[in-house]
Amino acid sequence: MRCFQQMPLLAALAGLATAAFSSWTNVNINGGGGFIDGIVFHPKTEGLVYARTDVGGLYRMNSDYSWTPVTDSIITDANWDRAGVDALAVDPQDDSKVYVALGEYTNSWDPNDGVIARSSDQGATWSFTNLTFKVGGNMPGRGMGERLAVDPANSDIIYFGARSGNGLWKSTDAGVTFSKVTSFTAVGNFAPDPSDSTGYESDLQGLAWVTFDPTSGTTNGATSRIFVGSASNGSVEAIWVSTNAGSTWTAVAGQPGTYLPHKGKIQPDEGALYITYSDGTGPYDGTAGAVWRYDIANTSWTNITPVSGSNLYFGFGGLGLDMQSPGTLVVAALNSWWPEAQLFRSTDSGATWSTLWEWTSYPDMDRYYSISTPTAPWIYNSFISVSGAEQLGWMIEALEIDPFNSDHWMYGTGLTLYGGYDLTNWDTTHNITITSLANGMNEFATLWVASAPGGSELLAAVGDDCGFTFVSASDLKTSPQETWENPFWSTSSSVDYAGNEPANVVRVGQATGSQMISISTDGGVTWNIDYGSDTTDYGGEVAYSANADTILWSSSTSGVLRSQYQSTFASVSTLATGAVIASDKRNGTVFYGAVSGAFYFSTNTGSTFTKGGALGSASSIVQILPHPTTAGTVYVSTNLGIFKSTNYGSSFSQLSTAITATQQISLGLPASGSTWYLYAFGDGPDGNKLYASADDGTTWTDIQGTQGFGPIDSARVAGSGNTAGQVYVGSGVGRGVYYASGSLTGGSTTGTSTTSVKTSTTSSASSSAKATTSTTSSSVKTTSTTSSASSSVKATTSTTSSSVKTTSTTLTTSKVSSTATATSAAPSCTVAVYGQCGGTGFTGCTVCASGSTCTVENDYYSQCV
Repeated sequence: MRCFQQMPLLAALAGLATAAFSSWTNVNINGGGGFIDGIVFHPKTEGLVYARTDVGGLYRMNSDYSWTPVTDSIITDANWDRAGVDALAVDPQDDSKVYVALGEYTNSWDPNDGVIARSSDQGATWSFTNLTFKVGGNMPGRGMGERLAVDPANSDIIYFGARSGNGLWKSTDAGVTFSKVTSFTAVGNFAPDPSDSTGYESDLQGLAWVTFDPTSGTTNGATSRIFVGSASNGSVEAIWVSTNAGSTWTAVAGQPGTYLPHKGKIQPDEGALYITYSDGTGPYDGTAGAVWRYDIANTSWTNITPVSGSNLYFGFGGLGLDMQSPGTLVVAALNSWWPEAQLFRSTDSGATWSTLWEWTSYPDMDRYYSISTPTAPWIYNSFISVSGAEQLGWMIEALEIDPFNSDHWMYGTGLTLYGGYDLTNWDTTHNITITSLANGMNEFATLWVASAPGGSELLAAVGDDCGFTFVSASDLKTSPQETWENPFWSTSSSVDYAGNEPANVVRVGQATGSQMISISTDGGVTWNIDYGSDTTDYGGEVAYSANADTILWSSSTSGVLRSQYQSTFASVSTLATGAVIASDKRNGTVFYGAVSGAFYFSTNTGSTFTKGGALGSASSIVQILPHPTTAGTVYVSTNLGIFKSTNYGSSFSQLSTAITATQQISLGLPASGSTWYLYAFGDGPDGNKLYASADDGTTWTDIQGTQGFGPIDSARVAGSGNTAGQVYVGSGVGRGVYYASGSLTGGSTTGTSTTSVKTSTTSSASSSAKATTSTTSSSVKTTSTTSSASSSVKATTSTTSSSVKTTSTTLTTSKVSSTATATSAAPSCTVAVYGQCGGTGFTGCTVCASGSTCTVENDYYSQCV
């Protein structure tokens, strides 16, 4: 039972308001963006295909070859780990049924045991069988498999090969229950790094795949012959077989035993089991390997490894068999990082092979393919055309040929899903067309989202792919031309805009070896390195002053840092390491900070901070949210709920405690009325979800519904500053950014909805920021265009050529007037000599100390000299 602190009974019983919000849909970044580690074609129903991901759930292919996510509704705050899919199976006899093994980690990072989820309507709804051990959808070895398989002769029988020494499990009731197969004793002896204290690489990889032989006949109504591959390094007992429907098991005689069996698939017309091997379980390791063919009837093994000697510097992962043309297969180098991945094709059961590229005279090579990404231009423009190498991708473990069409094939990478529709040209012209086939896949870990009033509609900082800018709401359905570039870094942890100058944006990266602060003056379309940052600091949170002259950075490495006019970042001693920070969006001199449960503010552009008002008994501050158009109005998300100040944080009152333990919060333009919508992830009447309020936190509405965002403590939210009633959510798992729009209508206002909190400040009157007026309007007024910047943006590439066409795109943003609302004034005081006393958007003190005069230095800065 939940207990709400300081909450009157009537407020606790207040009903939720009603809302008419549209269903949640993905912002169309598109193209995947993450690791697609499994693909399964239904063997008897043409066009039915599923793809699994390590952190983004399961997708089903549509008739137009796009993809629909089918596990969003089950990836909840409590069950966030269900975004990790470690195994996938379909029922060969019933195309309505699909099964997945769900769970993220087998170590302490995941608090939950795994589940086997089953659907009888192709993923529309799900039922669950709880396991007594964990499942590792984002663990090493996640591209092996498939670990889950349905008996092609008996739909009631399902096998699951577990990790962590848990052995083989079997269901005889179509997945409702599972029991351990006691006659199967192998558990797999391989762990990537047995000394890893986190448990991530020291856990046993377990059983890698289960494969039924449909040519073997049946025993008591079940397929007689079953093969199981285990992650057993250097062992001649890595592959096991049963010839009596699982009653007894023996190691397959004569098996190679040198490497780990990665994939094991049967070509029934050949009566052959093909196996790819690697000395690592992937997706990142593997420096040696092999490919073998096992003739089942003759029990003979043939080494069909495509390369040898110095050309063999990788293991093998992906394995695709052509069911229309027995003896034709494609295998992939698991991790040929340089100069390129490699794929091999054979039409004679592995006796001879041809490659997808080869050296001519180093460093030149012949590529027997063209590659394009028309549905996700950013992949070509920001990856393929930039590096030249790694065009074909990396971490290739999922590779399948359509069982109904020898020309249609797909393979998963660490970035996208590639493939094409002319695979047999490999055998004739030896020149095939490869394209990104991940239309509808959005597997991005979103670390921050922002919407700038009068500026870019959406700024999304993401992991692995840096980040993306959507200039207007009309862009949300169009995949971006490129990622954040110049510089590009893998992960961006935070992004912010200048409230009075919204075309000015700052972002921070999460790496070492180069500067991790980048700034933009055209709303995030183009970027430049801020050389005031050094090459050792990275990560954390960044805040941009309202007038775009000062950057405050709560770094992951050196505490809180400050830079003005792109000067060298210097330490801010009055805010502790790990502080939460924000900038007042209208007063260019004011920044806010928080450490644990204490709130701080600065009136001298972040040079020093003073403790502000108390937040009741709150012990943890998650986020500081300044009002987008009203200076001095600031909201604070805490473990007790949301607090609000209208005087720069000198004092606070608590909003309705119907929502507690709040996480990320945001304000957005309302669909009607003048009060900005307030959005909050928190613990409310419907559980840990996303709520919204149209009356400044008096009543709340559950606007999440059945949509799953993953864990709310890592989800991000941004109300639109330009599109009325629209809100963005960066998922707490790898599902990119969602958006929805709608109108909030009232709710019960019975009882006490605001709790008065005793507030006091330890600051002196001269340094505290007192509010004198309140906002009178929530609309954003914009002046005439003040920033019109043209930038060269790479356009979609031709599907038959690797050349890049470029066009020129002009971004026009509207500067937010500093008088858009009646704002709270900064404290009445005297500015010391050399202090700021004026400038565009400046609302601080303007009276200079005796002996000095307020002198204009530039449009943005006047100084007492």
